[in-house]
Amino acid sequence: MTENYDPLIVVGVPPSGLGCGECLSTGTGWWLHLRRCATCGTVGCCDSSPSGHASRHARESGHAIIQSFEPGEDWFYDFRTDRSVPGPRLAPPDSRPLEQPSPAPLDRLPSDWLDRLR
Repeated sequence: MTENYDPLIVVGVPPSGLGCGECLSTGTGWWLHLRRCATCGTVGCCDSSPSGHASRHARESGHAIIQSFEPGEDWFYDFRTDRSVPGPRLAPPDSRPLEQPSPAPLDRLPSDWLDRLR
């Protein structure tokens, strides 16, 4: 039996990178956890991170479904309904590398990083 998934989920699109592209482009940004857009593959930081780039991407693009981009996690989330949704295996890689720490990048973490989480 083939399961039907939301049409916003595009299986063959690889992730845009191994970290939050917007945080990396600023030269000062950092993240706690990563999320991957299930439509276009954009990797962004979670809402607990200072910038919340993944949810901003969803609002601005209309790509409402994300998947965790953390090792060992395969859940999907739909911002339209604020609920978990089922999803298929997406194009690899499935997560940030195991050797990449969380939070990251380490050289950008302020000494009070825990206080800056949302």
